[in-house]
Amino acid sequence: MDPSQFSSQPPEAYKSSGKSGMPAAPPPAYQHNPAGYPPSFLNQPVPQGPYTQGPYPGQPAVTVQPAVFVTAAPLANPVPDYLAYSIFTMLCCCLPLGIAALIYSIFTRDANNSGQRELAEKNSKTARTLNHVALGIGLVVIVVIIISQIVIRTAR
Repeated sequence: MDPSQFSSQPPEAYKSSGKSGMPAAPPPAYQHNPAGYPPSFLNQPVPQGPYTQGPYPGQPAVTVQPAVFVTAAPLANPVPDYLAYSIFTMLCCCLPLGIAALIYSIFTRDANNSGQRELAEKNSKTARTLNHVALGIGLVVIVVIIISQIVIRTAR
């Protein structure tokens, strides 16, 4: 193969021929656009400077606001979450109310960590109330069981 046959010009078979009704026009010359510059056109001036920004003529400007991320810090004086009390009432007194109290205790801890005092106080109060009710029900059930066992054993 002869390297002189391979040039930047297309072979004669691909140039305009009788097959195409369009006249053969050479492609436009390559225009070098440095990084950061939009493509330039004949009727548009080339911007000066390495970091020029702005809208094209006839286009409106768009202003973009910077993103702001707000992170909450944990509370300095956290609200009590009654987690141990909830686990005790769940295991020893009343399982359904103990589970509900445990869930509210976890919600209280999450609100303390995210800095939401009002939510933490509300969840803490709910957890404490559920724990008190569960403890009361558990004590009543234990007392009833003890009394019934004493009555059954003395009736024999």
